[in-house]
Amino acid sequence: MKIDRRSFFRTTSAGTAALVFHEPFSVGVLGANQRLNIASIGVGGKGWSDLVETSKGQNVVAVCDVDSSALSKAAERYPKAKGYRDWRKLLEQSDIDAVTVSTPDHMHAPISMSAIHLGKHIYCQKPLTHDVYEARKLAEAATAKGLVTQMGTQHHSGTYFKTTVKLIRSGAIGRVKEAHVWTDRPAGFWKQGGGRPAGSHAVPASLHWYEWLGTAPDRPFVSSVYHRFHWRGYWDFGTGALGDMGCHGINPVYNALRLGAPKKVTPRSSKVNDEMAPEWSVINYQFDPTPLTTDDFDLVWWDGLKHPPVDVLRAPAGFNMTKNGILFRGEKGNLYVEYDRGPFLWPEKQFADFTIEPEPADDHYSQWANACKGEDTASCPFSYAGPLTEAVLLGNVALRAGTPIKWDSTNLRVTNDEAANQFIRREYRRGWEVPGL
Repeated sequence: MKIDRRSFFRTTSAGTAALVFHEPFSVGVLGANQRLNIASIGVGGKGWSDLVETSKGQNVVAVCDVDSSALSKAAERYPKAKGYRDWRKLLEQSDIDAVTVSTPDHMHAPISMSAIHLGKHIYCQKPLTHDVYEARKLAEAATAKGLVTQMGTQHHSGTYFKTTVKLIRSGAIGRVKEAHVWTDRPAGFWKQGGGRPAGSHAVPASLHWYEWLGTAPDRPFVSSVYHRFHWRGYWDFGTGALGDMGCHGINPVYNALRLGAPKKVTPRSSKVNDEMAPEWSVINYQFDPTPLTTDDFDLVWWDGLKHPPVDVLRAPAGFNMTKNGILFRGEKGNLYVEYDRGPFLWPEKQFADFTIEPEPADDHYSQWANACKGEDTASCPFSYAGPLTEAVLLGNVALRAGTPIKWDSTNLRVTNDEAANQFIRREYRRGWEVPGL
């Protein structure tokens, strides 16, 4: 079937390219020895490592960034790749097999869904989406198209988390009564808890601010605030410490225990406003039990240097509370793991004769690229990453609502506070609408 790719794009009265999809493209099937043609959208910061790692042994045919300095660096490394500042133009290129998406959070879903419509395999950084609704729709669309997808939670494929999942599922600590996940973000990394900065600055010649804003409401550029890093704390662009780190830390809990959707989410935090995520938060998620949990299982998230009481850990004497960690409290003992070491079974004396056999690590990037060619299986596809992201982001819904929320996952609705539903799905700026979202 021959389709004119230009018919996918139309020019609005404001002069922007809005996506209009008339017919889907079929998913390309590559032979095992063929190279994948990869396009990378967002090639600065984390996008640079995503580009470098996913492209090993593959072809980079297109790169895109709204910052010309980042784009120039990528073009220098991959001189055969076509360069774009607008991802919508990149998606018109006909020889692309797969796309990596490494932009600020608010653009993950619009770009990924547009690529899905075009039958492209996708590697998208965490959190998968900015909104709960977007996570549901991306997972559904990717599954319907039969695409190979992967969320960029590299720790998911690491030996520490893989070994943790194996131990929990094998019953090493019995049924799990409670889990705690904590992080030091945002403290010392980016700002949260404040308001919108006053004034404005001239947009640097290297930055295309309109394209950077994308689906978000218009606002003036302020130097050293949004681009390139501190957008994470602003609700219009980021998802706060919870969205940034939750898809890492909550992932092994969600995965090991085979959790479903939370049924109730209870927030506690510093002052919340409509502009930024709070300085710190503690969020209690209640889930229906699984065969691996007790009937009253809770998952508790801590950020902003908050953490569970040390005595809860049952750690050895002299243990210093870490800035980031994950704890499972089981009927037979506790399991503790960090991003770069562990897992450990506590109390130590009780598990003195227990031998932990580490699971081998996988390369999260090459796993996805090879899966696109039928040589492997992606371990964190959107069918898994979507529900995980929904669960994580419900914490932000509760934070912004300022009240415990009860969740109807089937209908994507908060049932006890109608006002909270405004945070399930945001409205895109005019001219940036994407079918399916």
